[in-house]
Amino acid sequence: MAQECTNCGARFFDRRNACARCGRTEFAPVAVDGSGELRAFTIVHRAAPGIPVPFVSAIVRTDDGTWVRSNLVNCDPTPDAVKLGMRVQLTTHPIGSDDDGTEAIAFGYEPV
Repeated sequence: MAQECTNCGARFFDRRNACARCGRTEFAPVAVDGSGELRAFTIVHRAAPGIPVPFVSAIVRTDDGTWVRSNLVNCDPTPDAVKLGMRVQLTTHPIGSDDDGTEAIAFGYEPV
């Protein structure tokens, strides 16, 4: 789900006080397609302590036109395995646990 500006149609995943495109303040929830195309990426080799590297940071354009920043998962983080234009689909994956053992789940995209 994303928040869509009711004036210009810009979509955002975080809470907004105003639209970054038109400045209006009215938003409505909208479903985001789970499939799309990899439009840009970088293979990250340096990260904060505790973050496993390498990983693929990606920009996906979903089939409904929404742009999403996320990680590409379940894919070898090498230039031979990751290609612009490749088809991807939304997935979830564990990213760690808190002190009580509660697992945290994140979303990402994986190759189709």
